[in-house]
Amino acid sequence: MCEWIEMPAGIAAQIQGHKPSGVREKHYIRRPLDLLRMWHVKIEAWILEQAGIEFEAKAAPGALRVVAK
Repeated sequence: MCEWIEMPAGIAAQIQGHKPSGVREKHYIRRPLDLLRMWHVKIEAWILEQAGIEFEAKAAPGALRVVAK
């Protein structure tokens, strides 16, 4: 799914909790939580869009929300 929104593989792996695989990932790339959140919101929006669920992502950032179809 991450390819559909052009998410870098390292970010997808980090969101999923996988250990860094390459030397560059292990030693040089430190991603802040806000960057991971940005990509997580994009994949969430894509999944809901594909399911035909309307939502307002900016309504309450960082808060839980109910989504109904």
